[in-house]
Parts: sequence; structure tokens; C-alpha cells
Amino acid sequence: MATKKILVIDDEADVRTFLTAVLKRNGYETVTAANGLEALEVAREHKPDLITLDLMMPNKSGTDFYRNLAKDEELAKIPVIVISGTPGRHLAIKEPVAVFDKPINPIDFMDAVWRGLGEE
Repeated sequence: MATKKILVIDDEADVRTFLTAVLKRNGYETVTAANGLEALEVAREHKPDLITLDLMMPNKSGTDFYRNLAKDEELAKIPVIVISGTPGRHLAIKEPVAVFDKPINPIDFMDAVWRGLGEE
């Protein structure tokens, strides 16, 4: 079975590093992006199995990224986990797998990843 690939999108380098470390420790391959514009290019190139998405970022917000993702036939079905402190964040994405505040509890986060990938 091929290793599942997860796209981590966050403008904070320490958050990207933390999530990447947690995912790699659990056997996943990761790719990262620091903003919504970069994230769309990475998503199209790598076709991730799951996306973690910060909502408040420069150069195209997470919400803008998600709107573009939803319009792309190849990418629209990728499950998304929202990681953001933004009020109303649960309303920004249609049917997120989970919504987390920062800082993230790694155990709860991995439960959401497994659920999103259908591996629970």
C-alpha cells in the first residue's frame, strides 16, 4: 500500500514543522505550503490524500484556497482538517473532517487524520 500524502498549509513555520513531525512519526509523507496561492500549486502537483488548512494567511486566505480547491474536479474530494483560531472557522469550509484551535493536541489531531483518511 502506498504511503498517504498530506498537504500541510500554514503561514507559521513552527506550526508546519510541528504538524509535519507528528505526521511523519505516524508514517505519512508530507508536503507543505505557506499560503493559499502556493498551496493550490502544491495540491495540483502532489494530489494529497488529505489537507490541513489554516484560514488566516497572506497571499490568498485558506477560505480562498478552499473555494478554488472545491472548483477543481481532481482536488474537490480531498478531505480537509481546519486548524485556525479564527472565529466562525467551522463555517468557512463545507464539511471539514475536524476543526482545531492552536495549539493542537497531537493525539486528537491524529484521530482526525485517521478519520479523514478512513483509517480509524
